[in-house]
Amino acid sequence: MTHTLPRPERTAALARAASIAIETIVGSQWPARLAEALCELDATWQESADVCSDVAWQARAAGNSPLALLTAEQVTDAGPDPVVQRTYRHLYLSSLRYDFRCRDIEDLMNKVPVSVLNEDPYSEALYGFSRLGQSRSDGLAVMHRVLVAAPGHPKTLHVLLHGVWLGTFLPGRAPLLLMLVGLLPKGGLDDPIALFRMASARRTLGHYPEALTAIDHALELLAPGELAVHADLVRERLLITTAHDLTRLIRNRPDPTP
Repeated sequence: MTHTLPRPERTAALARAASIAIETIVGSQWPARLAEALCELDATWQESADVCSDVAWQARAAGNSPLALLTAEQVTDAGPDPVVQRTYRHLYLSSLRYDFRCRDIEDLMNKVPVSVLNEDPYSEALYGFSRLGQSRSDGLAVMHRVLVAAPGHPKTLHVLLHGVWLGTFLPGRAPLLLMLVGLLPKGGLDDPIALFRMASARRTLGHYPEALTAIDHALELLAPGELAVHADLVRERLLITTAHDLTRLIRNRPDPTP
């Protein structure tokens, strides 16, 4: 099976590949089965990123993360099939990202050949996440390289968004978040995670009504059952209202001078 499949059939085939992995996600062989399925499809890096990021998240929630099933060598060593290696790389690095393990991602990616990264902007975005998440300003150069190499790819943009959001001390962090959200389809307005990042940026800038509107819309759009994400959104809403109330109190406090 190759890229010559019509788009609807190819989309369905990729969904089946993800389903096969999810159906066996409590076992030890699901990463290999997913890799085989994507290899059979000759999946592009974009398709691999789309499938692997979602499956890695579900595996983590099921208590059977790729981190427990794959080795670091499967991420960094050259294998007989580049699609299989890329699948393992996407699964492993995505799982590290969900655990905020920036230094581990950085260490692994420093062992991956530059030629591999040039053909896989998603993995380079994960490297950028590792730098941005540590508030390393050199991560911004990686971010801009990825934006040139992979314009408009939602999963890649979300990796960069996550890194900038995590990088508390990055210069110009809030405007960067808003810029990245704006690059998503429909400006991120139908995406609860994008709206969550937008709300965080608006809060940082002191735009509290806009921040509250964004987080409330995110809560409305969030799929049922996403309990951990729902908790994150609720915490952000509390931060917004607390910051707004504190600002009002400071603004309205009596002048201490006689």
